[in-house]
Amino acid sequence: MARARQEMGKPFSVRFSRRTDLFVQQEATRTKRTKSAIVESLAEEAATIRRFGGLAFRGDDWDRRPSVIGTGLDVWEIVDMLKSYDGDIERLVADNRLERRHVQLALGYYEEHREEIDEAIADNRRPVEELKSHYPFVQFVETSRQ
Repeated sequence: MARARQEMGKPFSVRFSRRTDLFVQQEATRTKRTKSAIVESLAEEAATIRRFGGLAFRGDDWDRRPSVIGTGLDVWEIVDMLKSYDGDIERLVADNRLERRHVQLALGYYEEHREEIDEAIADNRRPVEELKSHYPFVQFVETSRQ
């Protein structure tokens, strides 16, 4: 998920322990990014996790996405489910293995990161023909909705 480039803050110096510095250097080498970019992404994730207790991030470096701990679902999946329930949190919770707090946490994150979550929902709703053209090696199985 591409994030908009933000205005940069003032530079400052930081000194890490050897162990942390080695980790950052290894991540920079592995991902072909600068040490500054690694530290910035780690700090952003840590700040988000502290701000939205109950969230975790998962996925590859280029596709980190927030998920709600205890649900196995990404934030976008909960928001998408809620939309399919016409915003009825009580019915969503009753029909699924979710708690109200899970949905409220996802909605809190969505309020501040609406574009990111809407993009993930739209990406998931791509037409089958588009997916087939992008992934010709995948076999698609038609299912019936009941």
